[in-house]
Amino acid sequence: MGKKFRVAMIGHKRIPSREGGVEIVVNELATRLVEKGYEVDAYNRSGYHVSGREFDTAKAWGKKGKYYKGIRIVTVPTFRNGKLNAIVYSFLATLRALFGRYDVIHYHAEGPCAMLWIPKLFGIRVVVTIHGLDWQRAKWGNFASFVLKFGEKTAAKYADEVIVLSENVREYFKKTYGRKTRYIPNGICKPDLCSPKLMEEKYGLKKDGYILFLGRLVPEKGIHYLIEAFRKTDTDKKLVIAGGSSHSVDYMKKIEGMAEKDDRVILTDFVQGQMLEELYSNAYLFVLPSDVEGMAISLLEAMSYRNCCLVSDIEENLEVVEDKAFSFKKGNVADLRKKLEYLLGHEEVVRDCGEKAGDFICSKYNWDDVLKKTCVLYHGGKKNG
Repeated sequence: MGKKFRVAMIGHKRIPSREGGVEIVVNELATRLVEKGYEVDAYNRSGYHVSGREFDTAKAWGKKGKYYKGIRIVTVPTFRNGKLNAIVYSFLATLRALFGRYDVIHYHAEGPCAMLWIPKLFGIRVVVTIHGLDWQRAKWGNFASFVLKFGEKTAAKYADEVIVLSENVREYFKKTYGRKTRYIPNGICKPDLCSPKLMEEKYGLKKDGYILFLGRLVPEKGIHYLIEAFRKTDTDKKLVIAGGSSHSVDYMKKIEGMAEKDDRVILTDFVQGQMLEELYSNAYLFVLPSDVEGMAISLLEAMSYRNCCLVSDIEENLEVVEDKAFSFKKGNVADLRKKLEYLLGHEEVVRDCGEKAGDFICSKYNWDDVLKKTCVLYHGGKKNG
């Protein structure tokens, strides 16, 4: 039997986990690689889920040598300081990976890419996935933004292959660095819709009785726009904000303060499993009011559950939804309110939009395509632009 092709995944927080889009992508890709016969090591960060220990599904796999669905989990110690966590993790993970006899190291997100020049010194093949232009996000300070920018430049200069999730970012790399990249968008699995049970018991929510936002509660997600616009609408429906704070304590307090002024607004904290599936399955409308995105997994998932979606008109969102959703002007509360009121008053439009969205998204994006195209890059596929 021949030697198996070995892959290291560096850049996520922890798998199995839904702490963010990066973790979902690493989990989906790594499990499929193992099924295809690859050996995969995932370099998890030490610590707990960003939304609290009670949500930490990865803690059982935290010890060295543990396996999850055939993926070997290697846990890397990090500082508790959020500003230093990622850079220390990526440095230590990279040093450890030098001794792993990997055929390729796959870095995810811009920050960890700051260290990819090290394996390149040793002739190791490096593939990068840029999940978004992270330095644009509001939560980062000057030092973190510098590291993210440095990681981006390092990826553009040294990586054997750079994967991007949107045509907008592809054009950015070409214009900024003269770097050709590979466009491989995220995938989605067709879900089974489920009836409301847990959400009705815990929050009193009925089918089509609420508008849903699902994601991390951080400034660039634009949740403050959504709450402000919703509070000005005349409706009996609820607004459900489902997601954890991801260390953005001040912003979380702001959102909690806004929610307290309207008893129709429900903050669920982070959700997963059956509760997550129920919220997607029974929403009247899904809203993603982001200022900045890469390729939002929550948007793909919401559309796959046949939800009518209302998104901010940033290029990364419009590229995903095409003509199968509604949009509003980014950061414009008045326009967001106007679109909400229209959709709240036209149930047949919402229903028709959701049906078309589900068929469209599940036929266009799938993880098998992501796997196939990524494997070509692992094995030195011919570059294109």
